[in-house]
Amino acid sequence: MKNTETYALYVYDLGEDDPKKCTSKKLAKFGLINIINSMGKLPRNAILLNPFSEKALSPADRHIKNIVAIDCSWENAEAIFRRAGRRMRSRALPYLLAANPVNYGRPLRLSTVEAMAATLYIFGAEEQAKSLLSKFKWGLHFLELNRMPLDDYREARNSSEVIEAMKEYI
Repeated sequence: MKNTETYALYVYDLGEDDPKKCTSKKLAKFGLINIINSMGKLPRNAILLNPFSEKALSPADRHIKNIVAIDCSWENAEAIFRRAGRRMRSRALPYLLAANPVNYGRPLRLSTVEAMAATLYIFGAEEQAKSLLSKFKWGLHFLELNRMPLDDYREARNSSEVIEAMKEYI
């Protein structure tokens, strides 16, 4: 289902990434996302992209117009996501392969731009997803690499159906 609405994108940045490789900082330079440096400034009516969430992101969540990602070290991630997850709905992205140069082909090791774009695509906001990814040489390849699962996840009605679709790709 195509969705012409635009979503507000936020990244809680803990400053732990190499600024030269940080996809969220590049997106912020283009005005495509909002960088937040304090958990207190995160929007309350939002979906937190949380790899530790027990519920999968699905099209049923598309009515929530604020999407939040967290840029932090994987070493500290679980505690940070747990704390942030108390403030808003948390959803885990389904099985997808990374196209970024650091983790190419590795499942579930997505960069921030890939996570945001996957969410937008699943919500039917394909043009906004492409706009984000187009800022990176490898960006649009993410959609090519994951076209079939992304299309299946976008067709699901809820989290349970996303999980069923995901089983085809694991």
